[in-house]
Amino acid sequence: MKIAILSCFYPYRGGIAQFNANIFEELSKSHEVKAFNFSRQYPSILFPGKTQLVEEVDTAVKIPSTRVLDTANPLTYIQTAKAINDWGADLLIMRYWMSWFAPSLGYVARHLNPNTKVISILDNVTPHEKRFFDKPFTKYFLGASDAFVVLSDAVGKDLLQLKSNARYISTPHPLYNHFGKKLDRSDACRKLGLPEEKKIILFFGLIREYKGLDILLEAFSNLNDSFQLVIAGEPYGRFDKYAKLIEASPNRERIKLTTRYIADNEVPLFFSSADVCVLPYRSATQSGISAISYHFTLPMITTDVGGLKEAIEIPGTGVVVKSAEPSLISEAIKEYFKSGKKETYINNIERERERLSWKNFTDKLINLYNNL
Repeated sequence: MKIAILSCFYPYRGGIAQFNANIFEELSKSHEVKAFNFSRQYPSILFPGKTQLVEEVDTAVKIPSTRVLDTANPLTYIQTAKAINDWGADLLIMRYWMSWFAPSLGYVARHLNPNTKVISILDNVTPHEKRFFDKPFTKYFLGASDAFVVLSDAVGKDLLQLKSNARYISTPHPLYNHFGKKLDRSDACRKLGLPEEKKIILFFGLIREYKGLDILLEAFSNLNDSFQLVIAGEPYGRFDKYAKLIEASPNRERIKLTTRYIADNEVPLFFSSADVCVLPYRSATQSGISAISYHFTLPMITTDVGGLKEAIEIPGTGVVVKSAEPSLISEAIKEYFKSGKKETYINNIERERERLSWKNFTDKLINLYNNL
């Protein structure tokens, strides 16, 4: 079968590009696969980070791709549809995570050869930072797909609210496997300059309002001096609010900041040094950070939002707090270390690692296609 994937690939960086590289490689074992990439993913004004592109320190998989779709240039929508049609794809796979992509991806999907099926992988249906055009744009996009893969049941519910007859399967985010092995904790702590004897709490990933770093900072103020907080990730927007909370914290000397994009070769250091990863999210559907935590067998503490409960509490791989309140987060952290359940969580993660493979994910996707 000829499978086209339209999304971001190398030289774009980040979790979605890494995800796409993994499904490209897995599908290529049994099918003829071609990657159609963005020539421009976002206009610079819409991208609050430092860069969208891979840098020398990143270890991104260099998937060969045709860079054709400029999301801000409608002429390239026509060119992209033509390129996929000329190649003769039996199946087009697209990724969708924000409504900015709806006009371009929706147009391409609506102008394919009649015998080309379209399956879209949905990270989100309702974006975390909402805008007035989200609903009509997303409806336009959803109307162009034959079926969907959602990464949590919460996204499936959002999908049905906008497309009640949608055909879809729900399957968890597979594990990232390009970061390498877990390191010795002592070595990781030494390289990061962290006190090995402390209980190390990790907040990792892009710093955005919905991810609740401010909630974790307030919670950390309630903990004694046996705890160390590590914050590692690039701020999307101003960091002033967090800087003020850190300055006012009685525990500010035990907060280590690395406020930049964390290169792939550095990721093992942070996850290998930590005792627990905390996701104090105000809202979520699912989280790529949980997939990285699983890769490094690091238990998690998270709030009960979106699909995080089904990803963590049900398989017993961490602690789920009922709401994003500082007092509840701090109590959950204390209980995590008191309970003695860390090894149980790690053993459950090991079982989940076997289930959350890229082969299992792509097998389900192809089975969905075969049933269209």
